[in-house]
Amino acid sequence: MNVEISPDLRESAARLGAGVPYALKVLAGQLAGDPGLGRPSGLPGILTVSVDGDLFDDCPALNVGYICEPGRLEIRYVTVIPAAVPAGPAVTGEDQSLGQGHPGERPGTPVTGREVADAWERITDWLRRCAPDSFRALRPGASSASVSALEGELGIGIPAALRALWAVTSGDDGVDGRGCLPGNEALMSLDAVAGFYRQQMDAQAHQDTLNARRVEEDRFTVWRAAWIPVISFGPSDRTSGFYLDAESGFLGRWSRFNESLADEPDTLVTYLEDTADMLEAPALAVHDKPGLIGGALVWRSRLDAAQERRWQPLSA
Repeated sequence: MNVEISPDLRESAARLGAGVPYALKVLAGQLAGDPGLGRPSGLPGILTVSVDGDLFDDCPALNVGYICEPGRLEIRYVTVIPAAVPAGPAVTGEDQSLGQGHPGERPGTPVTGREVADAWERITDWLRRCAPDSFRALRPGASSASVSALEGELGIGIPAALRALWAVTSGDDGVDGRGCLPGNEALMSLDAVAGFYRQQMDAQAHQDTLNARRVEEDRFTVWRAAWIPVISFGPSDRTSGFYLDAESGFLGRWSRFNESLADEPDTLVTYLEDTADMLEAPALAVHDKPGLIGGALVWRSRLDAAQERRWQPLSA
C-alpha cells in the first residue's frame, strides 16, 4: 500500500514540532500494513487516528486524517491535541488503537470555542457601547447547517475556532467601506468565503497546469486547499486578507499582488484577544491604534487626510 503525504502537508506538519515528520513516517508504515486502522471522522471518505506524542521527541499528541482508496492511502491533515485534554485511543509503536478527530478540529474544542466566543463578546460589547454604527454592521450568527453546507462546498473541515466565531457572527458589512477589525479589515460573510475560495482554487488549478512545465524552483502557489479565507481588506475588497490554515490552525496573509507576506504567528483566538485588548486598553495598542469617526470604529493605519481631521483617538 502506497502512503502519500503532500509536500505542503509535510511543511505545515513540521511547524508543529521537529519530531512530527518522523512520527508521520512511523504512522505511514503502520497504515501501509493496516489501512483500516482509523475510524470514520464524520466527513465522507475520511478516517482518523491519533498519535501518542510521548513516544517521539519534540512531537505533541496528534490527530491525523487520511483517505484510503484501492492501491493508495493519502494523509490529508494533521492537528495537535492540547496537552490538557486526554488524547484518547492512540497509535503507538507497539499497539495500534483507534482515534477520532476532524480536520482542523481538536479534542477539547469546546474550550477553543469558548475562548473565541469570549474574545468576540469583548469586542462586540465594546462596539455596542462605543461604536454603535460598527456594531449594527455585524451580521448575526450562522446556523450549524449553513456552516456544514459551506464545509461540504469547500471539501475540508471547518476548524472548531472558526465554527465558534461564525456561530456568533457570520460577517461584517462595515461602515463606509471599513470593517471593525485592525486595519479596518472585515470578517467575510460565508458567501464571500465560498466565492473567494473557488476563485483562488481555480487560479491554483491554472498555475498547476503551468507548474507542470516549470522547473521546481519556478513553480508558483496561489492557494492551498487547506486555506480558508476569513478576513478581507474591506467588506467588499478582496485585494488582501487573512486565511486560516485548517491544517496548522494558524492565520496567514494572502495578497492579490503576490508580494512576499510572512505568516502571522497568531491563531484565531489570539488574534481576536489581541483586538479586544487594543480596544480595552488603547494606550497599550502596538499593531494599530483604534479611534472613532462618529459612531464607527476606525483604525489609524488606513486613514486618509480627510478622515484624519474627523478621527478621534480613543483615550486610555
